[in-house]
Amino acid sequence: MRHGGTAATVGAAYAAQGLGYAAVVTALPAFKERLTMGETLVSVIMLGTCFAAAAGSVLADLIAVRWSSRQALCAGLGIQAVALLIMASEPPFVPYLCVLVGYGIGLGAVDASVNMQGVLVQKHTGALLLGRFYAASTAAAIVGALMTSGLAASGSLATGGLLVAATVQTMVALTGARKFDRSRAARPGHDVASDRTPLPRRGIWAVGGLVFAAFVVDSAVSTWSSVYLAEGLRATAAVVPLGYAAYQAAVLVSRLATDSLTRVLGSNATALSGIAAGIVGCVLVSSVHDTTGAVLGFAAAGLATGALVPLAFNAAGELLPPRSDEVIARVNLFNYAGAVAGAVLLGLVAAGPALGTAFVIPAVFLGAAAPLARRAPALAAACPPATHAAAAAKQQLPMEQQGLGSHYP
Repeated sequence: MRHGGTAATVGAAYAAQGLGYAAVVTALPAFKERLTMGETLVSVIMLGTCFAAAAGSVLADLIAVRWSSRQALCAGLGIQAVALLIMASEPPFVPYLCVLVGYGIGLGAVDASVNMQGVLVQKHTGALLLGRFYAASTAAAIVGALMTSGLAASGSLATGGLLVAATVQTMVALTGARKFDRSRAARPGHDVASDRTPLPRRGIWAVGGLVFAAFVVDSAVSTWSSVYLAEGLRATAAVVPLGYAAYQAAVLVSRLATDSLTRVLGSNATALSGIAAGIVGCVLVSSVHDTTGAVLGFAAAGLATGALVPLAFNAAGELLPPRSDEVIARVNLFNYAGAVAGAVLLGLVAAGPALGTAFVIPAVFLGAAAPLARRAPALAAACPPATHAAAAAKQQLPMEQQGLGSHYP
């Protein structure tokens, strides 16, 4: 199998993930109205979806250890596609909740396994790709939001975007079953010796801290930017969406540039630059209480999120390469903790005009992540020698026993 085809298919999986999530969250108002759900109930439901996604990340880890991340990614996409199809049929309240839980499990399984695949493709091609992969996800999310908006404006079925996303995810899963990377990067279940080499917990916590900080920012802006502009700054209806739009545009630009910047500046400098931009953005929102300052601040915050997430998973893949699938599954759990913290903390601290001041909270988390950005490369370089020896020994096995597949040279 050619690496180019594998990279393209993995990129399509990132895009399918972004498209599906955008279809779900943008269809939520239609379900809220049809099922007469209040704001508190919606918040509880989204929190439950985060917990289900964490369970899905664990599921991806188990499948990757038993088989490979290829099967984990196909399974996650399949679970999501089924859930999206059922949601599109507009089920009653209780079945809808059950389907959302199923969707959350698929979401978490894909979040973890698509990064496992992304790291493997990078390793085999020798090129930095995660920034562009995440850019594909962001671009697809924007397309998904615009698709739902267009369907609603034309009077079409509000949940039609769910059907499109389910179709895309099914096609990617079927194609990926043949083209996703077949390599194993996890402890074989029968290999007792490898059990004695512990996973690099310090490194996982350091890299996970970067993911946590990035998703605190992402969740804070996603949840509260429009609320702050509307209720805190009394912006017009036309201006309210601009904060989140500017944020997403900056995320996309940052992710498109991350791979190139990393080659030129190095991962450490790129991460610290993103963190600095994010801190400036959050401080701008919290201190300059006008719509222009808020929109510019949200855009600057997007530069941090856009860079930190692919850089963090790059670092996770380098912590212990022979078991990168397991490391990535654990790092991915910090995603959901950060998402919950960002959504909840700002709402607990302030409301109305004071909500802007509360954006200093994600700035604090970004500041705390700066030492972690400097520390992660050193932790990756300190991979236990025994692990390298085991990896070298494995290279001497036939490819069928390594589980690498025919695409290896």
